[in-house]
Amino acid sequence: MRPVTRLAAVLLCTAAILGCNDGPVDTPQAGAAPSLASANVAVGVTVGQPVSYDATKGGTAFTGGAALTGGGRGGRGGGGLQYQITFEGAANGLSAAGPIVTGQPAAPGVTWATITATDALGRTASDRFAVVAFEPGLATPTLPATPFQYADAEVPLPAHFRSPGPGGPVVATDNTPIDNAITDAGAALGRVLFYDMRLSANDGLSCAGCHSPFIGFSDTPQRSVGFAGGLTGRHAPALVNARFYRRGRFFWDERAATLEAQVLRPIQDGTEMGMTLTNLEAKIAATSYYPALFTAAFGSSTVTSDRVSRALAQYVRSLVSRDSRYDRAFTAAGTPNFAAVFTAQELDGERLFRTTGCAACHATFAQVSDSIHNTGLDAVSADTGAGRGAFKAPSLRNVAVRPRFMHDGRFTSLAQVIEFYDHGVQPNPDLDRRLRNPDGTPRRLNLTPAQKAALLAFLNTLTDSTFLTAQRFANPFAPATAAPLPPLPPAPPGTPAPPTATVTIQATAYHPATLTVSRGTVVTWTNLDNARHSASFASAAVGSTPIFTSGSQRLTMPTTPGTYTYQCAVHGAAMSGTVIVQ
Repeated sequence: MRPVTRLAAVLLCTAAILGCNDGPVDTPQAGAAPSLASANVAVGVTVGQPVSYDATKGGTAFTGGAALTGGGRGGRGGGGLQYQITFEGAANGLSAAGPIVTGQPAAPGVTWATITATDALGRTASDRFAVVAFEPGLATPTLPATPFQYADAEVPLPAHFRSPGPGGPVVATDNTPIDNAITDAGAALGRVLFYDMRLSANDGLSCAGCHSPFIGFSDTPQRSVGFAGGLTGRHAPALVNARFYRRGRFFWDERAATLEAQVLRPIQDGTEMGMTLTNLEAKIAATSYYPALFTAAFGSSTVTSDRVSRALAQYVRSLVSRDSRYDRAFTAAGTPNFAAVFTAQELDGERLFRTTGCAACHATFAQVSDSIHNTGLDAVSADTGAGRGAFKAPSLRNVAVRPRFMHDGRFTSLAQVIEFYDHGVQPNPDLDRRLRNPDGTPRRLNLTPAQKAALLAFLNTLTDSTFLTAQRFANPFAPATAAPLPPLPPAPPGTPAPPTATVTIQATAYHPATLTVSRGTVVTWTNLDNARHSASFASAAVGSTPIFTSGSQRLTMPTTPGTYTYQCAVHGAAMSGTVIVQ
């Protein structure tokens, strides 16, 4: 075909094509590829509540992209981007309609989503963000108008912590790193994090759930109960005076090299709190009260797991017991004058503590562990701890208020502990040399009953009520006053009002654990833990309270005499009680 003829054919075909169209052809107008201009931050929503979130942030999340012009079959008009949202794993009741996250979250948790913007040329940009579903009704912290003081400059250590003592000065055991000294703002943030149940996967457990301030930051059950009801492998150690341990390692088995590393382990543990660090950062970032706290502590509101660990470590290191009767026996110069404060029995106990070998392992004037030891709990170590059955011990401060002792929580009283060291140490092949006789057999103290009582009396002088009740260490989420229950309905005319009784829930335990009442007694359970608890009876004749975080709940006991057992629906058999109806 000649060139003129070929040109004519092309023109005829073009005309025919145009004649078949109702309008102009959509033509991509090339420009800058799509790019992310303003990333989505973690989005906080509430379980059971409808969600409608625009992941384009009103069209500001992305810029650029080729647009279609001409208004033809492309259907985009003047718009340059189309959007799609995808979810990672289970969507937890969420869905997406274009760029909008919709739905109703079914359970607490973090759902990760990605919004992808695509232009007319197929070029894409995307943004990954978290949708954090929180349990409804979670408390917010109440913080003082004048911040509490934690830093050494404002709350200096007492003189006797700097004085030579058995094992050297207390300050010589300080494990505070140079780059994470205690600050007022850092410890204040750490305090909120420590008590915040949002740090667990189901919003049901905080660090304080296993380290209660009422009992010296230890726990009541032999093994602590995790977020989903599982049991930990060991008893929760007390945190008081954690700052003072020369070796600087943490956990019973010293598996964490620093306190900064230790505080993140329970959060990530599948039994304890069940989180990943990525989800932890998202949950905290989606919580309204944290930006100001992070800014005060670190200069910006950015949430990182490193900052979380540093703040938690600052708070834990601030838990210094310094005002027990033992401490008050020291002069302003840091020298002891126990005779001015102690009874004769307590003086004898203090002497025994030093002379029988207790102070060799529980050293300094803060009674902190000097190292790891195999103490001969068993002839064969089922739990090898840090190796060869050796374990680190917590400080003995406030030891008398703790409900359990040893890494496995086997002892339930200090009297049992004293009996063990008096004549119960087992001939373990790795027994610490300080508990051996020259021939290798376990030492026997052979204390008299009076000496045992004296040693127990001395250990009680280490209780620091000022520390145990200090507001700067207390739960900031606890309500100032619990909402009162409505009054009981009036009894019918001529009928006496039913008897009443009260059980207090504190430190993951019922007080009293066994209650004896008359028939038809109305029993009130008052939750002081600000943690999820209930009283769930095995007998349908009694029933169960709902799970409640604070305040009180009531149940009426049957008119049939008997023994009625109950437990917490959250903590199971590890937290149980009994009501005897007579």
